[in-house]
Amino acid sequence: MRAKDVMTTTVVNVSPDHSVRTAARIMLDNHVSGLPVVDDDGRLVGLISEGDLIRRTELGGGAPIIDATLEVDTRANAYIRRSSWRVGDAMSVDPVTIDEDAPVWRVAAIMQERGIKRVPVARDGLLVGIVSRADLLRAVLSAGQDQTAAGDEAIRRSILVRLGENTGLEGLEVQIAVTDGIVHLWGNVVTAESRKAARILAENVRGVRGVVEHYSEAYPK
Repeated sequence: MRAKDVMTTTVVNVSPDHSVRTAARIMLDNHVSGLPVVDDDGRLVGLISEGDLIRRTELGGGAPIIDATLEVDTRANAYIRRSSWRVGDAMSVDPVTIDEDAPVWRVAAIMQERGIKRVPVARDGLLVGIVSRADLLRAVLSAGQDQTAAGDEAIRRSILVRLGENTGLEGLEVQIAVTDGIVHLWGNVVTAESRKAARILAENVRGVRGVVEHYSEAYPK
């Protein structure tokens, strides 16, 4: 599944010349927490979000304390972002974007790494969509079920393959037997979390009716 398969293509956006109040109203009216900012040619130039707006001087309380040792331009830019009426001054510039053919797992990784809720999708610099956390949740709901072939040996092979797919179980010499859809696990799996991961991995394979653990060591205290 790729970004183009899950992205929202009808994207509410604002111009850098719109007012901050207009951006806030559009967010409220459309129940979104952030907006792409595009110029007259449709090119993405920034993002404005709730996070940008909660720093505004309109909220009162006086100016935030800014480290006096920071560069003059850094302090001046902080003042501009919290005080200017223009979206172009208050927005976050140089937003991270993705290509429409980017895999969905990469989109999710970017959100997690950057601590952001949405990623614009661009084609040749033009905004063509946006992927939000809600879009990823819908992708989870619509994801197809595992396609492992029927049969005990097919189940066993599928589990063996998955053990090496960034599960934390690599190198633990997990031994597997499958009888009538029941998976039996043995091997060098001594921690509670590793055993849980092995059980969940097996349960996620199509055709598995249950999992029985035969580890000789008890869970660590």
